[in-house]
Amino acid sequence: MSYPPNIHQDSDKHHMIKVMNHYPLATLISIKDNVPFITHLPLIYNSGKLIGHIDKNNPHAQLLCKDNAVTVIFSGPDCYISPNIMGAKELPTWNYIKVHIQGTASEIENENAVKQSMVDMTAFLEEPEHAYVLDYHNPKMDQFVNYVMGFEIDILQWEGKFKLSQNKSAEKQDLAKQQLISFNKTSIKPFLDKVF
Repeated sequence: MSYPPNIHQDSDKHHMIKVMNHYPLATLISIKDNVPFITHLPLIYNSGKLIGHIDKNNPHAQLLCKDNAVTVIFSGPDCYISPNIMGAKELPTWNYIKVHIQGTASEIENENAVKQSMVDMTAFLEEPEHAYVLDYHNPKMDQFVNYVMGFEIDILQWEGKFKLSQNKSAEKQDLAKQQLISFNKTSIKPFLDKVF
């Protein structure tokens, strides 16, 4: 049985790829001896695989080199939906967009391929202005590449969790959508002001 219910599932890979591309900071999870290893890092989707790199000193790195099973979570926008905006008869809820990926990780052993993946990731993350371009031949790259391990994840299973008030009327779905947009634009400044 899948959860949330099917009405909140989205199996369209194009939708999920859009989430991964727009929110590339992923939660990467591996298990060893019933202990979870969890790392947050950007992953870039390319031709059916997720590509990334990790500090070799991170204990998680050893679990990403030999076709080990991994779970990856990409988190899109989310927000609390108050009955105040939906109508007094509604109950509070939380809407969100998540993509869960199951796959197997393996090390990218070719140093040049690791460097190129870092250049490609930087180019992707700098879109659309490309204010900074990482030069493959930058001498610092030759030093830095010794401290990271490149890896790729073969995607075996996709799961889109798009809980967006689909069980409500079209009007209420639109109200929830506007709340999601508004919340994610306005919530960050007060949060940052409290934290920093």
